[in-house]
Amino acid sequence: MATSRSSDPRRGPDPLGTAPGAGGAVSAPDPSCDVVTVPARQGLEAVDILRRGARDAVGPVLHDDGGGTLGFLVPPGTAAGWDVPGSTCTRTDGRGLRLAPDPPVEGSDWLLPPGDDPATDPATDPALLRAALGEAQRLIEAADSCR
Repeated sequence: MATSRSSDPRRGPDPLGTAPGAGGAVSAPDPSCDVVTVPARQGLEAVDILRRGARDAVGPVLHDDGGGTLGFLVPPGTAAGWDVPGSTCTRTDGRGLRLAPDPPVEGSDWLLPPGDDPATDPATDPALLRAALGEAQRLIEAADSCR
């Protein structure tokens, strides 16, 4: 997934390239969302955890072709209070974000694509994602300590 810096250095990397001037695609009607970016290993574990809990607990998820990160689409406003170590939450305000069917940035693809109607496709619940990322990190640390 291509990364670029947003115009506000406090917001961190912009994994979807949606910052002004980043060359993102034209916006779909009201695709507002925020994006939580995590290392791929932790993100894949979190996807498994969320999918085991409830089928609809996880919304669309992007991955970069290099396999280094995953991006979870979360409801707008999540970035304002996101504080999970090892992850970044970027506010997009819908700038340049397309939800379907093609990935929004060259060099990325959908791990879990949006449904047929992106306007009704639920984003991942931030509280559930926060818990899943924590559990994923604990699982990774336990697995690594066994080596």
